[in-house]
Amino acid sequence: MTEFREKADVCVIGAGHAGCEAALACARIGLQTVIFTVNIESIAMMPCNPHIGGSSKGHLVREIDALGGEMGKNIDKTFLQSKMLNKSKGPAVHSLRCQADKAEYSRSMRMILESQENLTIKQTEVCELLFDEKNVNDNKDILRKKKIVGVKILTGGIYECNAVILCTGTYLNARCLCGEAITYTGPNGMQSSTHLSEALEKAGIRLRRFKTGTPARMDRRSIDFSRMEEQFGDERVIPFSFETDPEDVQIKQESCYLTYTNEETHDIIRANLDRSPLYAGVIEGTGPRYCPSIEDKVVKFSDKNRHQVFIEPEGRYTNEMYVDGMSSSLPEDVQLAMYRTVPGLENCKIVRNAYAIEYDCIDPGQLELTLEFKHIKGLFSAGQFNGSSGYEEAAAQGLMAGINAVREIQGKEQIILDRSQAYIGVLIDDLVTKENTEPYRMMTSRAEYRLLLRQDNADLRLRKIGYEAGLITKEQYEYVCEKEKQIEKEVARLKKTVVGASKAVQEFLISRGSAPLRTGTSLAEILCRPEFTYDSIKEIDQDRPVLSDAVIEQVNISIKYEGYIERQIRQVEQFKKLEKRIIPKNICYENISGLRIEARQKLAKHMPLSIGQASRIQGVSPADISVLLVYIEQMKRQSDSE
Repeated sequence: MTEFREKADVCVIGAGHAGCEAALACARIGLQTVIFTVNIESIAMMPCNPHIGGSSKGHLVREIDALGGEMGKNIDKTFLQSKMLNKSKGPAVHSLRCQADKAEYSRSMRMILESQENLTIKQTEVCELLFDEKNVNDNKDILRKKKIVGVKILTGGIYECNAVILCTGTYLNARCLCGEAITYTGPNGMQSSTHLSEALEKAGIRLRRFKTGTPARMDRRSIDFSRMEEQFGDERVIPFSFETDPEDVQIKQESCYLTYTNEETHDIIRANLDRSPLYAGVIEGTGPRYCPSIEDKVVKFSDKNRHQVFIEPEGRYTNEMYVDGMSSSLPEDVQLAMYRTVPGLENCKIVRNAYAIEYDCIDPGQLELTLEFKHIKGLFSAGQFNGSSGYEEAAAQGLMAGINAVREIQGKEQIILDRSQAYIGVLIDDLVTKENTEPYRMMTSRAEYRLLLRQDNADLRLRKIGYEAGLITKEQYEYVCEKEKQIEKEVARLKKTVVGASKAVQEFLISRGSAPLRTGTSLAEILCRPEFTYDSIKEIDQDRPVLSDAVIEQVNISIKYEGYIERQIRQVEQFKKLEKRIIPKNICYENISGLRIEARQKLAKHMPLSIGQASRIQGVSPADISVLLVYIEQMKRQSDSE
C-alpha cells in the first residue's frame, strides 16, 4: 500500500485560539503551514465564557494585536457588548472586555484561516510525532536530544515538517462530567483526541491532569429579566485593535443582566455535595483557583450568603444565555433545582447542562521561554495545553510559539518578551519558571511593571517587535513611530509653555474649583492637577496642535503619571541587569558546592537562561543566587585564561 506523504514547514496541532494565532503567524511570515483539528467546526470555538478580554486579559489582546495577531480584529467584528473595566481606577488597570457572538467569532476566524495564503486546514487526529534521534547537539542546542521531523495522522498519513506546535487545548484524553454521567468527549461534545498523549509520554514529555468547568446555558424565553439588574455597554465603544476604525464599532449593543445566588441555592448545593464528582473524588484533575465552580464557592466561602451571577447572551441569533458565575459538575436534577432558586431563573429551562472537563496537559517547566521544548528541537507548545486557562492566554502563547517556530526554521534569533516589555512576557515567564500546580490565569497583580505595560500603549511597546517578526507592515510601523514623535513633541510643548497669572487664567481656574496661580506656571503643571484633563485646559492653551484621541490619551497619562513612570523605569533598569547576566548552557549545578540541594535540583530542572529568571524559581534563595554569580564568574575567568 502506498503511504500518503505531504511536506510542510510547520504543523500546528489544534485549531483553538492558540492554534489559530500560531498558524496565522507562520503562514503570514511565509512558511507553508498545516493546521490540524479533530473537527473543523471547532475552529476558534468558545466552549466556555462568551467574552474576550477583561481585567488583564484585555491587555493580552491589545498586545496580540500590536504584534500582528488576529484576536483583537476578530472580536471587533463580532462583539455584542463592549465595556472598559476599572475606569474609576488608574490607567494601569483599565481593561477592555467584549461580549462575543460565539458562533460569529468562530465563523469569522475560520474564514480568515481559509483565506490565508500558505495555510492548509486538515480535519483529522494527529496520533504520533516523528523524530530524528541522531545527535543534534551543537553549541546552540547543547541540551537537545532529538529533533522533530514530522507528524503521523490517524489514517496513517505522514506530514514531514521542520517544526510542530502543540495547541491541543482541553482535548487530550478529555472526559466531561455531569454528576454520575461521564462522556469521553472534548468541550461542547466535540470528539476528543485519544492517541497523542501516549506518543508524547514516549517522547519523554511529562503530562499532568487539569480540569476546568462551564455553567449551563438557558433558554432566553424562560428567564424573567425584570427581576435582574440590566447591565449596559459603554456609550462610546473603544475597539480592541489598533487597526479598527473607531466608528466601525459604534453598534447597537446587547444587554447583560446581574442577579445573585442565595441561601436556598447554597443549601441545595450543600445537600448534594456527595453527588458532585468534584467532592466525590471522581475528578482527578486540578481546577482553576480563580474560576471556581459554584460548589467550590459555597464550600470555601461559606461566610458569604450570596454570589454574583451574570446572564450573558451567547449570540445575536440564538436564545441561549450563559450563566456566568455558576459553573458546576452537579447532576442535572440538582442543577435545575439550584438554578431555579436564583431571582429571574425560577422557571428557567436548561439548553445545555453545566459540566466539568478533565484533560491532559504538560508541565510547562519543560519549555524554554521561546515555548520550545528543552530536549526536542523544533517542538513548540502553546495554550491550555501548557497549563494556562483562558482564550486570551492561549492566543498570546500561540502567537509567540508561531513566531519562534518560524525563526527557528529560518535560523534567526528567537524572540523572548521579558516581564518589563509585555503581559505576554509575564505570562510565559510565570508558566515556564514558576511551579504552577493549577490552571494559570493572567492578572494585573502578576505584572510588576504594570504602569508601563498599560493596554493603551501596547502599540508603542510592541509594534517594532511585530515589524521585525514580519507580522506588521512598514506602513503600520511608520504610523506608530509618527505617533510616538507626536506624543513626545506635545509633552515637551506643554512643559515649556508658561501661562501667567492673568485675570482670564485665574477666572478659568477658579470656575473649575482649582486654586489660582501665584506666579507663571507651565501647562504641564496645570494638567497635573487632578481636576484637569488635556481637553479641559483648551481654553488657556491657544496654540495647541490638532491631535488624534490616541495621542491625547498618551499625553495625558505621560504628564499626570510622570513621576511614577520614571520610578518604574528605574526599577526596570535594575531588572534588566539581572536578565542580561546569562547562565552558560553547559553549567552543571551539581558541581556548585555552595548551592543548597533544593536549589541545585530546581535549577537543573528549569535550566534558566539568566540570573533574573533563576531568581524567580521557587526554592532558589537570594543566597543561592549569590553563590551562582560567584561560580559563573569563576567559569568565565577559567575560560578566558584557557
